[in-house]
Amino acid sequence: MQTPSNSSADLSIVIPVYNEAGNVQALFESLQANVGRDAEIMICYDFDEDDTLPKAREYASAFPQLKFVKNAFGRGPLGAIKSGFQAATKPAVLVVMADLSDDLPRIPQMLELFREGADVVVASRYMRGGKQIGGPFLKGLLSRIAGVSLHYLTGLPTHDATNSFRLYSKKLLDSTEIESDGGFELGIELTVKAYLRGLKIREVPATWMDRAAGQSRFRLWQWLPKYLHWYLIAIKGSWFRLNKT
Repeated sequence: MQTPSNSSADLSIVIPVYNEAGNVQALFESLQANVGRDAEIMICYDFDEDDTLPKAREYASAFPQLKFVKNAFGRGPLGAIKSGFQAATKPAVLVVMADLSDDLPRIPQMLELFREGADVVVASRYMRGGKQIGGPFLKGLLSRIAGVSLHYLTGLPTHDATNSFRLYSKKLLDSTEIESDGGFELGIELTVKAYLRGLKIREVPATWMDRAAGQSRFRLWQWLPKYLHWYLIAIKGSWFRLNKT
């Protein structure tokens, strides 16, 4: 049976959390407004004392497919996201940050592109119509340089290689070994691997806003070499593809 275009019944949403109690109400209000109640929503956490959990449980009756997934791969955002990927049961899997930085009104458009055959749909800050508001200047500058340069140097079909807010087909996730061992470089790894396999990647313009509450777990200098690793793999892989044609 085909899923109606206005339904999110074929969508799993992976939300890694770390003491996000101050953002829970606004997060679920935004999910209700932009996704509805049909999606599988997974709160992925490291430890039982996380203050996100009791607040999120208050929404269990309103969101019948709300699930709580404990990190099984080691503490930190990477393990939380991987745990969500493993637990997801829907054909489309979307990563959303709990800090309200992501542009959730873009979700219906991203889901529609998935239904048209995309294996990766990127919410792009750096394509025409996208933008970034706030956040550390150096982090934003390096992210923009990486995304735009990869697009033009390799033909990667997105201007934003590093944004974590992106949708994947479960088929891609189940058939791809995740090698990342740091954190949010997982997004560029999966996108580069999908590209080098010739899979379909699409993007939509999106606005990213710095968090208003809570503490970020992004570690620029710790994770920068890991992003650079996948950047160079994309360059090398696209060169080999070009020379085979």
